Amino acid sequence: MNDVRAYIGGPARQTAPDLERLAFQIQPVPPFRLDLTVQALRRRTINAVDRWDGATYRRTLVVDRRPLAVEVVQVAPSERPLLQVAVSGPSLPPSTRFVAMTALTRLLGVDRCLDDFYGAAADEPRLGCLARLFRGLKPPRFPTVFEALINAFACQQVTLSLGIQLLNRLAATSVRGSALPSDRSYAFPSPDELARLEPGDLRALGFSRQKGEAIIELARTVATHRFDLDELEELDDAAAVARLRSLRGVGRWTAEYVLLRGLGRLHVFPGDDVGARNSLQRWLGMLEPLDYDGVQRVLAGWRPFQGLVYLHLLLWGLQPEDGKPTASVRRLGNSVLR
Repeated sequence: MNDVRAYIGGPARQTAPDLERLAFQIQPVPPFRLDLTVQALRRRTINAVDRWDGATYRRTLVVDRRPLAVEVVQVAPSERPLLQVAVSGPSLPPSTRFVAMTALTRLLGVDRCLDDFYGAAADEPRLGCLARLFRGLKPPRFPTVFEALINAFACQQVTLSLGIQLLNRLAATSVRGSALPSDRSYAFPSPDELARLEPGDLRALGFSRQKGEAIIELARTVATHRFDLDELEELDDAAAVARLRSLRGVGRWTAEYVLLRGLGRLHVFPGDDVGARNSLQRWLGMLEPLDYDGVQRVLAGWRPFQGLVYLHLLLWGLQPEDGKPTASVRRLGNSVLR
């Protein structure tokens, strides 16, 4: 882990009847912008698991089987970043701080140093423009490889917006709602929760039969410890892809998506991602569409930053068609969070 620091704000204190609150601060590796990083994590504003109101990032985490509400606010500029974190819930477990810190480190990429990427971008005008526009973006990861796989299953062969809607419906099946009475959000379902469902339950949510079967089989395999997803961290890319593709419903795109967004391998650009390929083609001003091999060829000169190009193009693709930054990007780019 790079020089990310956590400053603890003291013991948990009561905030309401039966609720406790733990506050601490995180100092990310600079530069860091919470707004851009959360936008890349959420992908669509309809995302109900990872929530953003323009200033505060919110997510429900489960610690010792208890749902806890996590809130994160950036309180200092991107070149000297500081995050204020608050965790609320009934009778906070002793492991609350560790679990929240671990999850946020992955979700927000606060420990990733991108100096080499910025250095390479400075020598390449096209990449440099993209890097400057989204300076402070950190590479977000899902908190678990299991969640990365479920996200990939939901988004296979459908629009990203529909995939996020399916994930919202799936999250609403979780028995672990928010710890706050005023918050109707849900924690992302655990393998144990999804293992109890049947394919028909997921069909009722809008999943195809094949996706429902793949999700439930994965959940049952993980819940019964027949597949250790954590061991993928120790494998090289080829071995990890082969291991992932042994799972039902996992092809090359899903496996590479998990390498990037589940394992944080920033040299991986999922070349079968049609939306990402189209964004790459437009960004490069190419007339002919790219295939998988074409993606690898045009990105070869930017190794080992292909995954960072993917994430920057994700944000670039979310901007208006005139190519100008959104109001949020313009506002924050000229404000305290520069």
